[in-house]
Amino acid sequence: MKRLSSLFILLIVASSSAFAQANFEAAERFTGEKMEKLIGDTFVWPRWIEDTDTFWYPYENSEGTNWYFVDAARGSQRELFDRDELAAQLSETFNRTFNSKDLDLNDFDYDTDKERFTFHVDSINFTYNLNGNRLVKGDSLSEKKEEDWATYSPDSTWIAFAKNHNLYVMKTDDEDSTEIQLTDDGELWFSYQADDSDTTSNERLRSRANWFEDSKKLWVKRQDKRKVDELWVINSLGKRPELETYKYPMPGEEDIYVDEIQVFDPANETSVTLDTDKWEDQSLGGAYFNDGGIWETQKSDYLYILRRDRTWSKIDVLKANTTTGNVEVLWSEESKPYFNTRYAQLAIINEGEEYIWWSERTGWGQLYRYDSEGNLKNAVTSGYYTVGDIARIDTSAKTLYFSAYGSETGQNPYFENLYSVRFDGSRLRHLTPEDANHNINASEEGNYFVDNYSRVDMPTKTVVRNGNGEAILELQQVDMSAAEEIGWSAPEEFTVKAADGATDLYGVMWKPFDFDPEKDYPIISYVYPGPQTEPFPTSFSVTGSTGRNQSLSQLGFVVVAFGQRGGSPIRSKYYHNYGYGDMRDYPLADNKYGIEQLASRHSFIDQDRVGIFGHSGGGFMSTAALLTYPDFYDVAVSSAGNHDNNIYNIWWSEVHNGVKENRKTIKEMNEDSVEVEKEVITFDAPIESNAELAGNLKGHLLLVHGDMDNNVHPANTIRLADALIKAGKRFDMMILPGRRHGFGPYNPYFQRMMWHYFSEHLLGDYRPDVIDFNLPED
Repeated sequence: MKRLSSLFILLIVASSSAFAQANFEAAERFTGEKMEKLIGDTFVWPRWIEDTDTFWYPYENSEGTNWYFVDAARGSQRELFDRDELAAQLSETFNRTFNSKDLDLNDFDYDTDKERFTFHVDSINFTYNLNGNRLVKGDSLSEKKEEDWATYSPDSTWIAFAKNHNLYVMKTDDEDSTEIQLTDDGELWFSYQADDSDTTSNERLRSRANWFEDSKKLWVKRQDKRKVDELWVINSLGKRPELETYKYPMPGEEDIYVDEIQVFDPANETSVTLDTDKWEDQSLGGAYFNDGGIWETQKSDYLYILRRDRTWSKIDVLKANTTTGNVEVLWSEESKPYFNTRYAQLAIINEGEEYIWWSERTGWGQLYRYDSEGNLKNAVTSGYYTVGDIARIDTSAKTLYFSAYGSETGQNPYFENLYSVRFDGSRLRHLTPEDANHNINASEEGNYFVDNYSRVDMPTKTVVRNGNGEAILELQQVDMSAAEEIGWSAPEEFTVKAADGATDLYGVMWKPFDFDPEKDYPIISYVYPGPQTEPFPTSFSVTGSTGRNQSLSQLGFVVVAFGQRGGSPIRSKYYHNYGYGDMRDYPLADNKYGIEQLASRHSFIDQDRVGIFGHSGGGFMSTAALLTYPDFYDVAVSSAGNHDNNIYNIWWSEVHNGVKENRKTIKEMNEDSVEVEKEVITFDAPIESNAELAGNLKGHLLLVHGDMDNNVHPANTIRLADALIKAGKRFDMMILPGRRHGFGPYNPYFQRMMWHYFSEHLLGDYRPDVIDFNLPED
């Protein structure tokens, strides 16, 4: 009995010790939401005023929220208004008090036409005149509510809209609101409406219209989805569970979206369909960024279009005549295994006298100059680095300003820098000398740049630069003293080698703020495989993934995030194409080897307790890692994972894993009952799935998915669960009701569920009596 009593006491002591291991209090104290309230903003978002070098911006810090007006040309900044005076005027208007440090000015914006600021408080509109600093009370908000169905022409003379899937316009100065119907061939799933699935009748809805700058014409990219198979999710939270239907082409399927572009002249009520047909299952535009791969100029005479084949390896740059519909191929390019559309940008100089085009033809993204006929004139940039976005073009000085990555020796290659260069490639100048990541925002006139520069361990400093790169005005400097007073410290940058032993991988490490180098800490890897981005931050932040990793580390973990071959396109073409044809497995060896290097480098990292987590592609990768290296990874939390990319969308799966074009000749009867030969083109795009590895599971796996995720369908997780059940494996699974891909308001719940899961299985901290999560208030 004495022995049993002693054993029972030891078990109680051990259990109590386990309960104390995870520091949930510290994790709660340093969530992104708490840090944001404590610190405020860490970034200035300038709102440039049209055709000027002036802008305004709001900024929140320990003194509350203030609004600033900046004249870049004069190098001056001032408060836009006296907050105490405005609070007093609002108090007088509403007969209640207002906190001058936290003024709730909704939809604060600048009215370019009337040169004044507008906002509303409660349901009342107000205007604030910059000249004279006068506040004027307006009408109630409901009377001034702008119709969301209207797409105004730049000169505000026309309104475009859709009704019954067709395109309409009307004059803004027409008192009778006479509707002019421009099309009659619109229908469900082949529509001129923004929402081509809408079944509403006789109601004005938002259209797909895009106005040219001169307001003479508009264009519409319409997609024929009628033959594309349907997919469904169910909203279980309504009065009755409701089925939501949408079109969703999957890898290798025969029927995908068919693109068509039409141009309309509303004054003459005429239209033309552009003659763009070339490849089977081609796409028009199709780029994720940079205006979607369709570009306009100031005039409506021509439209410029990126046309690509289904394999994404062949690209045509088109110049389309908006009057005749004729299309000219300016130049073509083939880039295997696929063309990187992240930075696929076309700059049109002086209405087509010259062009600047981005290409990876050397293995590095660079800019090239073409003449009006599409003939290559010269390389504008060259070297072993990647050009990013074009920030500004000065046609008179034949100079362009652009961002680039990896050009500065000894600097983190993920840091964005600003450069200028002449069209002929001469006078390349580096304009941002600080060793930091520079986020650049150019003025409307293009003469000045707002530069938010920082590192993960260096809080953001925001300055205005002129065209020579000189910092002429400091706007804000993030102050972290309040966070430092409660124990905050910055994360650390690090580098490791990829599994090839040669390629440098970059990452960030978060430690508990009560870190003890003599202790052993489990390590958790936050992952996202790319290939359009990587999971670690390069700029200073206290929210987003930084906030999540920071709070998770406070439980008693070392949390890391680093890249892998096949990741970001801002390295080299080889680097971001590395995973082509091996979408499931390509990032795994690099992550494992990186963790092993960190563990051998730091005695405080316990390689025998390894966790991994990620969302979407990271959910896919974290599960794949646990199942591929079951003796290395112990715990995975995988949310919204595309575990079976065979049922994910073609733009992701076919592009990054590959699609094979198959051609064969068949015989069939024509309309005259004569047997003829016909060439049939099909596509094949099989991808390895996580379900194939289900039998390897040894550790702990938590699968989480939103039941209304119409991006990565819940079937991705359900199919994996089915395979795990058939393999007789124990795992955990949570379906978040009514949630889309990003989880929305259920993110705080998911975050705390993840905290407990890692604490239980990596720290041995099991708390069966914990029922309530400490969720933040709305």
